[in-house]
Amino acid sequence: MLFGKLLPREGNFFEMFNQHADRIVEAARAFSQLVANYGDTHLRDQYNQDVDNAERAADRVTHEVNRALHQTFITPIDREQIHSLINTMDDVADLIQDSAETMALYDIRHMTDEISRLTDLSVKCCERLRDAVKLLSRIADPAVAEAALKTCEEIDRLEGDADRVLRSAMSKLFREETDVRELIKLKAIYELLETITDKCEDVANLIEGVILENS
Repeated sequence: MLFGKLLPREGNFFEMFNQHADRIVEAARAFSQLVANYGDTHLRDQYNQDVDNAERAADRVTHEVNRALHQTFITPIDREQIHSLINTMDDVADLIQDSAETMALYDIRHMTDEISRLTDLSVKCCERLRDAVKLLSRIADPAVAEAALKTCEEIDRLEGDADRVLRSAMSKLFREETDVRELIKLKAIYELLETITDKCEDVANLIEGVILENS
């Protein structure tokens, strides 16, 4: 199928996907700075606010996409693909915000190496997600489609790395942490951070489906 010729780009869906992906990366990088500067209360509050602002901006794009779906007669890709893609992307932004909020609610006092490693992998996943999304409008070009698929494979590898970090973190936590309350709090944070990478992988799987069906 000649994707670019046969499917009109009504509704600016690809541009809205790009805007949302940019907000995801903003939220992820702000969260990373929150973790890196957690001991500074002022900076922690500032980066928490940055995460919230990025997540709210992502929400607005999601609403815009869903509204456009009802107003657009012909869409560039399948309507269900558009709906699933934007809402799964929004789940990524929500999870980043949830992670920041949970740290505050659980009164996490210090960052562990495992939190830092999972955060770093989450940021990398979000950046690769953005890279893949930005290629969607040009997948009629076989080279672009191949590049997008390779980027999705990178996301899968990063998610696997996060799985391994999580397993190691849990093993260490249950062997070494004697404070039950601290154990419960850190376990929840570790799992939440790893879920960010899981959700990025879900987005990658959706993108792969779009490419295979439309390129």
